[in-house]
Amino acid sequence: MNRSIRLVALFEAFKGILVLAAATGLLSLVHKDAYSIAAKLVAHMHLNPASRYPQIFLDAASHLQDSRIVLLALGAATYALLRLVEAYGLFRQRAWAEVLAAFSGAVYVPMELFELIHEVTALRIALLLANAVVVAVMVGALLRRRKAIARLDNSTPAAAN
Repeated sequence: MNRSIRLVALFEAFKGILVLAAATGLLSLVHKDAYSIAAKLVAHMHLNPASRYPQIFLDAASHLQDSRIVLLALGAATYALLRLVEAYGLFRQRAWAEVLAAFSGAVYVPMELFELIHEVTALRIALLLANAVVVAVMVGALLRRRKAIARLDNSTPAAAN
């Protein structure tokens, strides 16, 4: 198997596990005061609660209801499952997984470019490059697969009538 495809599979599995952990963390907030937990987290990280991003985080936490938390956790779990299935398919060398990986990586590129236009940060550049590499690796794999199938079709003798 192509080493770069294995790396993409590991990357996708890592994203799936990370998001699954976040979903689990979200579910642990059900029936708890999310705002006080968020405020403790902001204080623990020595962030200024009046500055922009901590304030956005605190405002979001103050508006969380149990039903919204459960929906967010379900959405995150669904996303994680998709990433883990994709990683499995890539490890098993399935064409559908290569298509899924190429498409799912390509979906983010326009949004990342848009974000990068507004503000250039190292994280945004890294995310754009990571997804561009995933798309390039998967498109390359799909093109190699297509050429191999075409070679097989051309080398197979025509059925005798």
